[in-house]
Amino acid sequence: MKQNQVYEGIFQGTARGFGFVSVPEFAEDIFIPATYTQGAMHGDRVEITAYESAPGGAKMEGRVLRIISHANDTVIGTYKKKGSHGIVIADNRKLPDLWIDAAGRHGAVDGHKVVAKITVWGDNDRRTKGKVTEILGHINDPGSDIISVIKAMGLPEEFPKEVMREAIQMPEEVTEKVIAEELAKGRRDLRDLPCVTIDGEDAKDLDDAITLSREGNIYRLGVHIADVSHYVREDSALDQEAKLRGTSVYLVNKVIPMLPHALSNGICSLNAGCPRLALSVLMDVDQKGNVVDHEICETIITVDRRMSYHSVQKILDGDPEETEEYAELKDLFFLMKELADILEEKRALRGAIGFDFPESEIVLDEKGAPISIDAYHRLGSHLIIEDFMLLANETVAEEYFWLEAPFVYRSHETPDMGKMKQLAAFLGSFGYTLHVGGDEVHPKELQGLLEKMKDSPEEALLNRVMLRSLKKAKYTTENLGHFGLSTRYYCHFTSPIRRYPDLQIHRIIKEHLHGTLDEVRELHYHELLPAVAVQSSAMERRADEAEREVEKLKKVEYMQAHIGETFDGVISGVVNTGFFVELENTVEGKVPVEYLRGDYYICDAEGYRMVGEHTGIEYKMGQKVRVVVNGVNKIERMVEFVLE
Repeated sequence: MKQNQVYEGIFQGTARGFGFVSVPEFAEDIFIPATYTQGAMHGDRVEITAYESAPGGAKMEGRVLRIISHANDTVIGTYKKKGSHGIVIADNRKLPDLWIDAAGRHGAVDGHKVVAKITVWGDNDRRTKGKVTEILGHINDPGSDIISVIKAMGLPEEFPKEVMREAIQMPEEVTEKVIAEELAKGRRDLRDLPCVTIDGEDAKDLDDAITLSREGNIYRLGVHIADVSHYVREDSALDQEAKLRGTSVYLVNKVIPMLPHALSNGICSLNAGCPRLALSVLMDVDQKGNVVDHEICETIITVDRRMSYHSVQKILDGDPEETEEYAELKDLFFLMKELADILEEKRALRGAIGFDFPESEIVLDEKGAPISIDAYHRLGSHLIIEDFMLLANETVAEEYFWLEAPFVYRSHETPDMGKMKQLAAFLGSFGYTLHVGGDEVHPKELQGLLEKMKDSPEEALLNRVMLRSLKKAKYTTENLGHFGLSTRYYCHFTSPIRRYPDLQIHRIIKEHLHGTLDEVRELHYHELLPAVAVQSSAMERRADEAEREVEKLKKVEYMQAHIGETFDGVISGVVNTGFFVELENTVEGKVPVEYLRGDYYICDAEGYRMVGEHTGIEYKMGQKVRVVVNGVNKIERMVEFVLE
């Protein structure tokens, strides 16, 4: 590293004021202390200098020299009156709060959710100032919370006019004329095969369907994916908007789709009884789960029945009414379960890590207020579809790796060994041993630990800690393998209606099938795909964050009606200011350290516990506790507990 070298990157802010900058020259993000940010806000493009935090150390620190461009000129948040002025407390805690002069409040009063425009950019010596430009509603109004998250995250609310013009010109159905034309071009007719979709009850964007039969010892599995690229052409307005959005976003009771409904719920969706164009992976799988032969081809399919996960699970569990309703498909579902079990066993043998967290099932009333929150575990029928999609994704990725074609892979790199050593120490405090030797750990080691933890009281907690110790999966143009799945080849192929990388590689696959992927087109993709991978990864992170924030909002709103009630929970995190407790319904809240009576409690970060200085009483991660809901803070999206 050169002395005084200047680097350029994107500033990633935090709620505590410090931040990180990712630059291509360094493998790890560069830490920027709060005193050296120069007022940079989350998402800003900045110039920095970097230096080693300690002589010979791997960690880098830096300071912002200047802000090249601001990512935000508005802040969405909650207005609070402060004497003669006010502040807007940013919903995105990675952004600073705005100082609002009396003349700039635009009629806002305490508790209003607002949009505020930045008028003065702050730095280390002065406040960031702004003025209110729009009032979204009151913090207690149902629905205003989700609107504020959408605006705060910069999520798109409507499709541009030119995109909608293209969308309404799309056909509503695949006509006999189109079928004849496509068959004449060589598209395979698979409409006679028994074919089903299996999705959630409320899903409307159905982009994958399954056919399956068995001949001797070979399972003939067909994974049929909506041929979205047939309708969304490269560089069209639809394509540009899909690339910009990157992914569909699911916010409890609201979906922000990547593609307009005319496509996502219409001509592209594999709706039952409707002929549809598909891109299919036809795989011959032996009794050990090996794909002994496969073909990727353009097809025409017709889905016979639109199934839900719950219906299929009922059939597999022997429910007589459900079995009678779908009698003609019963054998198909049991054959699916048979093959899925084989595939799961194969992945387990190679060391794939299988996290199984309870998800939050949040039910809202017609006004958007939460009426119930429960933990929801995936059904066996979920795993069947997951197994088949994983196999298709692996099969496609491996073929195109060996073709040496330009491609977008789904990569999950090996974990940082420093974090693995920290994880080993943490697991050791629960009596589990993680062998960390050399310069890497094999996923099979982590998989074995998950098996040992299964059904233990601390299982969910340790699963989460383990997951946080791994790197995040991302999209790359280089095949880096997938650590979590313990596979050398992986991509996202199976959801082109709601993920842009899938749509992008469909185009590459189809050009290869048509023999048009020549040197010129390969060069085109080599130039295009790096930006697609970066954009798609960034939009995926944004969507995940938005989904988490909406869940937190609804959980806080739900718990407001339960103030004073007692719940069982498990300590899920420890910080200097207290510890977090997760309830059985997946709601998490904080017990502030000042509410711990009878002693002065100190945070033992390495031991993941709070310890009484004189009594030695400890509160440790994984420990069961009973708590009383003491209050909620909608602005901070926090539930506050006290011990019973």
